[in-house]
Amino acid sequence: MTKAEIDKAYVWHPFDVMQQDHNIFIKKATGVHLHTNDGRKIIDAISSWWVNIHGHRNPHITRAVSKQLRYLEHVIFAGFTHEPAIKLAENLVRMLPGHMAKVFFSDDGSTAIEVALKMALQYWHNKGENRTQIIAIEGAYHGDTFGAMAVGARGGFNEPFEKHLFDVKFIAFPTNENRDLLKGFATLCQSGKVAAFIYEPLIQGSAGMRIYTPEVLESLLQIAKSNQVLCIADEVFTGFGRTGRSFASAYCHTKPDIICLSKALTGGYLPLGATATNAGIFEAFDKNEVSKIFLHGHSYTANPLACTAANESIRLFLTTECQNDLLRIALTFENWIAELYSFKNIKNCRSMGAIFAFEVDNDKDASYFNPIRERLYHAFLEKNILLRPLGNTVYVLPPYIISDKDLNYILKSIKEVLTELEGEDNVNILEKRNA
Repeated sequence: MTKAEIDKAYVWHPFDVMQQDHNIFIKKATGVHLHTNDGRKIIDAISSWWVNIHGHRNPHITRAVSKQLRYLEHVIFAGFTHEPAIKLAENLVRMLPGHMAKVFFSDDGSTAIEVALKMALQYWHNKGENRTQIIAIEGAYHGDTFGAMAVGARGGFNEPFEKHLFDVKFIAFPTNENRDLLKGFATLCQSGKVAAFIYEPLIQGSAGMRIYTPEVLESLLQIAKSNQVLCIADEVFTGFGRTGRSFASAYCHTKPDIICLSKALTGGYLPLGATATNAGIFEAFDKNEVSKIFLHGHSYTANPLACTAANESIRLFLTTECQNDLLRIALTFENWIAELYSFKNIKNCRSMGAIFAFEVDNDKDASYFNPIRERLYHAFLEKNILLRPLGNTVYVLPPYIISDKDLNYILKSIKEVLTELEGEDNVNILEKRNA
């Protein structure tokens, strides 16, 4: 059997809805390029699911992890500690907005969310207050574990599990035009039953890169805080520069009580989640009373190799070179908007920091299951670009080290694909008229 045949026979891939005959075999990766087994070189224009910000096989992170391997690969984190975790917690507390005081490590974005939800609910339980409701935003995606699914959009991915998910109060996607949003949110918060408000600050990634303003988020946070509702910022996607600032929460004056991190945390090297809290949250957990301890843990909590990769990734992120790259990409994306709006088959062309997105208008429902996604995915792959559309939403989310040459090639290829689609649309119109 070939490798492709073995893969098809034994491996169950995530989100396997592309209906591919086989998955592309990647032999190695360098910088922004994925090298296939048959000699192709594909631009990783989505940072391998939004995690790789410094490029594949970054020599600095590789060197740091290799050095750590000589000393300690893993140790139980209950009752023990180690230098990489101590250093990472200190780094995060110093750079995160909102006067964070403690960091709890887990495995990935979903587990960081689970930790945050459990912390928020137990916080009120420990204080003897009956606050058990969670508020989330319609269209949210916070992960695929049960707690994370519960605070995410219902239907679609989660439909088979809906009856098992705990009840959540959802508010409409925040827009400045929705005048009833703040009033309805305030009514929920004033009930005295709400434990926490969880949100993706400024942009819902998986929902189609939907952007909302810092002003409306600020209003929501102020309402929540005035009613003692804990605020949980899901910065799994937005953290480490993706929106133009180190963290999207920095755009608002009012800061969250809990921040969840993963994805770019380790620069795409190893899985790691982190949930940071302020001192007020931590102080509600009494180590002298077993019922008030946070009884939660993971086998690979604070894995030394992952923490080492994260520390080096943060060091690289804070360099002038990386910050200049972020600015360069942001300015490039702003220029792309004018370049692409001449195409009649796209709408809502937008950018924010190192994020660029637009929708292909194909008269179908704007959802993850829009049939145009497979057509677009393969069209870009044929041009050796990995772009994985969210339904009819095409987004570009490259590693920060990407060159202007590769960015220009991505734009050129997008134009070519859009031109092909316009040609197909014109043919379809003529066929309908002649029918």
